[in-house]
Amino acid sequence: MTVKEYNNSVKKYGDPVYRFICRSIKDRERAADIVQDTYEKLWNCVTEVDVNAVKSWLFTSAYNRMIDVIRKDSRLVAVEFYDDASLYAEDNSTDLNEVLHHALDRLPAVQRSVILLRDYEGYSYQEIGEITGLTESQVKTYIFRGRTALRVYLVKTSVWQ
Repeated sequence: MTVKEYNNSVKKYGDPVYRFICRSIKDRERAADIVQDTYEKLWNCVTEVDVNAVKSWLFTSAYNRMIDVIRKDSRLVAVEFYDDASLYAEDNSTDLNEVLHHALDRLPAVQRSVILLRDYEGYSYQEIGEITGLTESQVKTYIFRGRTALRVYLVKTSVWQ
């Protein structure tokens, strides 16, 4: 990858990577730091990364860095132990976008990440698996469970009634 191709990757993929990380961790400053760390890592191995695979490389590296930050801060929620009672609505907000973001915030980190990659960024199950290090069947399972939890939450808030 040349310097020009590196600069093009910053222009082309910087915002989507930032949006993905920001939606996942809900902290703009930390998301910006993660994206910056990811691009620094890319710069350090610029000769090793193929320009055709840079998008996948960036999302994978940013995702892994995000997981490292979450683990460091001891905020990673194990999927097996989350309290699904917290997925139920607490208020009767009618703003669908606000309710949906509130519902996404209540999902475990893994489910939220795969849903954001699939529904917001448009990645295939295989690409999500490559980014997150999960198998394709695990990705499908997490997406199914996450969407089910979102559906339950939205029905409980009476948005759809």
